[in-house]
Amino acid sequence: MASLRSLLVLFVLSAVTVSPASSQTCSSPKLTNSNLYAACLDLPSLSSALHYSYDAANKSAAVAFVAKPAQSGGWVSWALNPTGMGMVGAQALIAFKDSSTGAMTVKTYNVSSYASVKQSKISFEVWDMSAEENSGDGTMRIYAKFKVPGDASKLNHVWQVGPSVTDGMPDKHDFAQANLASKGTLDLVAGQSTSTADGSRTKKKNIHGILNVVSWGIMFPVGIIIARYVRTFPSADPVWFYLHVSCQFSAYVIGVAGWGTGLKLGSESPSVVYSNHRNIGIALFCLATVQIFALLLRPKKDHKYRTYWNIYHHGVGYAILILGILNIFKGYDILKPGEKWKTAYIIVISILGGIAVFLEAITWIVVLRRRSNKSTKPYDGYNNGQSRQEPLAL
Repeated sequence: MASLRSLLVLFVLSAVTVSPASSQTCSSPKLTNSNLYAACLDLPSLSSALHYSYDAANKSAAVAFVAKPAQSGGWVSWALNPTGMGMVGAQALIAFKDSSTGAMTVKTYNVSSYASVKQSKISFEVWDMSAEENSGDGTMRIYAKFKVPGDASKLNHVWQVGPSVTDGMPDKHDFAQANLASKGTLDLVAGQSTSTADGSRTKKKNIHGILNVVSWGIMFPVGIIIARYVRTFPSADPVWFYLHVSCQFSAYVIGVAGWGTGLKLGSESPSVVYSNHRNIGIALFCLATVQIFALLLRPKKDHKYRTYWNIYHHGVGYAILILGILNIFKGYDILKPGEKWKTAYIIVISILGGIAVFLEAITWIVVLRRRSNKSTKPYDGYNNGQSRQEPLAL
């Protein structure tokens, strides 16, 4: 019984001597200020963390936000948004190094729009603001206490990092996936942050990328390979033509679907514009649409305008091939899905390129042999004198 009593006393003493700071479970480094925080959360993007304590009695909270700027000399920010999700409407605390004094400073910003980010008072009471930089790992910390807006214990919060500061004003941050996903719902009572990165939007981006890779990046090149090389063999006529048309028409339908999802994504984020990617996408849609209509305007082989149609059809086709592959790589740079996906596509397109080079050599051998055979045969009338259409004159 005595030993059991001693064990209980030891357990109680150990429980009461554990400070809130020591019970943190996140990977954020130990803070150097004197405040102790009841909770610590690893935020789901930008390698950042939030330490905080909530006083339900007077509806106030103390926070410490930890993140590393995008570049040396950049800035970090943590904000609450009382009116919605995302940056517009956010009441932000932004920390950076003052260029005139070299000391860390933290200022308040009311982000009324993406085009207007000005230093000003924010909509809720905040005090004891300070900032510091850890010279060891380059992280910056924002410390503040604030009055919780309204009676809610769940708050929309946003965090961000930027590359530089010009004349005391934070410069624009990147719009990579990690930057766009840096938002969530902070539950002060439960001690958790639920990511509110738009799952449906991420899904749309993935669908947009997959559709365009399959259509412009794989099916369209395969269709060109069929038209240029399979027709070399007389036994493949007219099968090659139907394969070519089926492949290109399917690529067009899938590509238009991918283009449509891109337009939808753009309309949902009017402030985020990838001009080159968008303009190439519009050009691809227009050229591909013209190419589809070319099928309806295709003259017969012996028509006097067939040569001009061939020049137009092949020129537009190769333009689509080049622009499609170029835009896929621009899309990879924007979406940043993971290096393995980009590498996988490079392997696929390299294999198709290798097949094309091999078939090109075979085609030239076949053509040269045919020309050689024709030059050694005597002329025996119309049938022998009329040449077969050469496969390279696509």
